[in-house]
Amino acid sequence: MGGRVCDFITQQLLNTANGVTDRLTTHKHSVTMLSSLLLLCSGVFLLFLLFRVRRPKNFPPGPTALPLLGNLLELNPQDPLQSFKKLAERYGPIYSLYIGPRPVVVLASQQVIKEALVTRATEFSGRPDHMLISHITQCKGVILADYGPKWQEHRRFALTTLRNFGMGKRTMEEKILEETRHICAELEKHAGKSMDPQYLFHYAASDIICSVIFGSRFDYDDPYFKDLIVMIVELTKLILDPWAMIYEIAPFMRRFPLPFNRAFDVTRRIKSHIFKVVSEHKDSWVSGQPRDLIDCYLDKMEKRADKGTSFEDSQLVAILFDLLIAGTDTTSNTLRTATLYLMTHPSIQERCYQEIEEVLGSREQVLFEDRQAMPYVQAMIHEAQRVADTLPLSVFHTTIADTHIQGYSIPKGTVIIPYLSSALREEGQWKSPHDFNPDNFLNERGEFVKPDAFMPFSLGSRMCLGEGLARMELFLILVTLLRRFRLVWPEEMGVPDYGMVFGGTQTPKPFQVTVHLTGGMK
Repeated sequence: MGGRVCDFITQQLLNTANGVTDRLTTHKHSVTMLSSLLLLCSGVFLLFLLFRVRRPKNFPPGPTALPLLGNLLELNPQDPLQSFKKLAERYGPIYSLYIGPRPVVVLASQQVIKEALVTRATEFSGRPDHMLISHITQCKGVILADYGPKWQEHRRFALTTLRNFGMGKRTMEEKILEETRHICAELEKHAGKSMDPQYLFHYAASDIICSVIFGSRFDYDDPYFKDLIVMIVELTKLILDPWAMIYEIAPFMRRFPLPFNRAFDVTRRIKSHIFKVVSEHKDSWVSGQPRDLIDCYLDKMEKRADKGTSFEDSQLVAILFDLLIAGTDTTSNTLRTATLYLMTHPSIQERCYQEIEEVLGSREQVLFEDRQAMPYVQAMIHEAQRVADTLPLSVFHTTIADTHIQGYSIPKGTVIIPYLSSALREEGQWKSPHDFNPDNFLNERGEFVKPDAFMPFSLGSRMCLGEGLARMELFLILVTLLRRFRLVWPEEMGVPDYGMVFGGTQTPKPFQVTVHLTGGMK
């Protein structure tokens, strides 16, 4: 009996000793893990102190930036405009961000945008040279080229050529009206049925700019043309997608097969077509007898050949690339937006139709000068541009000198984002900032007026040079369509979705439209 008791006591002592040992071992491991964690945290903290982002003195306020990443995690990759809006609500109409290690100042009100791009136009007239789009365009052309004599010379050339375009026997207006006949023919094929209008409007807008710069248009059924339009649409999405932001942080990663390389591939393919057209023009070009913008440019090159000039082949290709991309995507997406809102607001469509009929009467064809007698139609078109918000972040600027705005200091080389959406929906600037309402552009007497906050083409010296062409296209195409067709929302589509798809240009989500031939809105 006594032996069993001794054995029992011995076993308990052994168990206790083993438990103590296990606890000591566990404690030792815990201490080791805790020490490792503390060392890791200390290392991260030291790295943060070493690489932390310090805003310049008297710089606009903004959220705390992480080393290397900056504030990229603050931006919703699918809908960054909501992030820009929330930051404006938090920090005010001028605030700063860091895209990777680079400081960016966001202008988020009509007043601030105007002060920077108009009052201080020269200081804010630069362009970034480190972004994906900058490297794609090689900072040439008239959109992404940096401010200076070369850019000024080429912008002046492009503006003059587009404004005074009347080569041969046709004016710009006649070219657009010709294209409306192709649009109508395509819509008539789908009369009474639903169709997706996206590529139809892209085809039309692209053909108009192609007729101006290349002297010819494509057939809508041309397989190459269809492929070209798909590439243009794709490129406008690639230049500001999340992979473009990664490229911004680490451009050396271009050597790896990552998605942003697709942008370079698409650009090469589009430019290869442009090179081909330029080569064909050189073979048939006759000095002093221009057929299109290319011929005008070749004339310039000849006249200045022995004087030293910035007019040369690579700049010509860059200008053609700029005009082709900008002239295709922005106008077509505005036409799509107008179609979406007109068919879901039948009373507005009816009122436009009645005004068109009153002005045109028995006349078959609309003229651009008719817009003066159509204040409601003009108001509707401008409202479509406002809600389309096609270039919500404009094209990024940089400061070319140390400057200031709203009491803040902005160092030379700072990237500037004119957040145009903020002005186009700014409270106090519009009667109905969040609704589709042509009354936003009508005074109490029903006359057309254009508020200062209307800036879909941006402002100042970098303002879109295709504004005049776009205004003419939108008026002539929409008036023609509203006179010949009734646009109806298909019942099978359910509730309309007015949400937008973000990109270099913002686009409506895909939708269908039913078209009916009409001699009146019954």
